[in-house]
Amino acid sequence: MAVLPKPPFEGTCLCGSVQVSMTAPPLLTLACHCRDCQKLCASAYSLTTMFPSDSFSCSGELIKGGLGSSGRTHYFCRSCLNFVYSQIGGADQRINLRTSVLSEAASFEPFVELMTDEKMPWADVPAVHSFSQYPESLDELQALMDDYSKR
Repeated sequence: MAVLPKPPFEGTCLCGSVQVSMTAPPLLTLACHCRDCQKLCASAYSLTTMFPSDSFSCSGELIKGGLGSSGRTHYFCRSCLNFVYSQIGGADQRINLRTSVLSEAASFEPFVELMTDEKMPWADVPAVHSFSQYPESLDELQALMDDYSKR
């Protein structure tokens, strides 16, 4: 696992019109192999870095998209349509930032991979934890975040 840089963290969308910054360390890093993420990201999986919502700020014009994902709101740059972050219904205390928008994206290696039942057979990630679906409970998610914080 790469050594994480210290906060604050910054990043932008592809065209630079949307800027993000976070003042706290990430809660967790993830690779999701579900078909929705494959389609939303036009890739074999999505990369997410989860941050506390109260540490996150975003400027620039965003639009909502990815409406096929129930219980999730996905935000994209209005100008370049880069997928920037998601908010999960009922989890207002955290945001799921697309790792690729971070200036130091290579430092945020996935700690957990999800939905491996749907993964492309050739798509491997160096995650410490792997789930065929999602973690079973909020307690299990919290245990993953606790484990991640010890790195």
